[in-house]
Amino acid sequence: MDINFLADVFLHLDKYLQIMFNNFGIWTYIILFLVIFAETGLIIMPFLPGDSLLFAVGAFSALGFLDVTVLLITLFIAAVIGDSVNYWIGRHFGQKLVDNPKIPINQEHIDQTQAYYDKNGGKTIILARFIPIIRTFAPFIAGVSKMKYRDFMIFNVTGGFVWVFGFVLLGYFFGNLPGIKDNIEVAIFALVGFSLLPIVFEYVHIKFKKHKS
Repeated sequence: MDINFLADVFLHLDKYLQIMFNNFGIWTYIILFLVIFAETGLIIMPFLPGDSLLFAVGAFSALGFLDVTVLLITLFIAAVIGDSVNYWIGRHFGQKLVDNPKIPINQEHIDQTQAYYDKNGGKTIILARFIPIIRTFAPFIAGVSKMKYRDFMIFNVTGGFVWVFGFVLLGYFFGNLPGIKDNIEVAIFALVGFSLLPIVFEYVHIKFKKHKS
């Protein structure tokens, strides 16, 4: 897929949501479900918009085009099912997928997520919801590590609820304020930057520890 097109979609999600709704109407819910499911459930799709999409659809629903209640339920289910599928893929296929040269999986992303998982344990499933890339790989690593599915689902449901409801409602209540609506690209970049802060802090912490040692 053309990288320039992906960048344009990311930077102008509000515009593309309007186009999507005009063309597909109520089917927009299904499309959004599939995007969130793929971003959380398929380890080859970490580049799809997550936080930014949730914020944008929240702002879009505030304009009356989408029902925010239906949106929240739909995307929450997508997030939970996506992580569950990813977990079982990791549990049953795991390293075979990573080692297969025909499957575009970045080993570095796997290693980063494994390190995050080793440090934070099961709560990684919750924390990772707010960290791009790691969000996609965390349930996969949980499956590879054979985390008990019952425990995984507690973290999965909790994290999915906070992530979806948090970002959608932020967009719903604040996305159409004049200062934000007129600078939606800046707001989206700020959200992504905020999501990346845990990775930055972790990277600095590791570098600092290596320097001391």
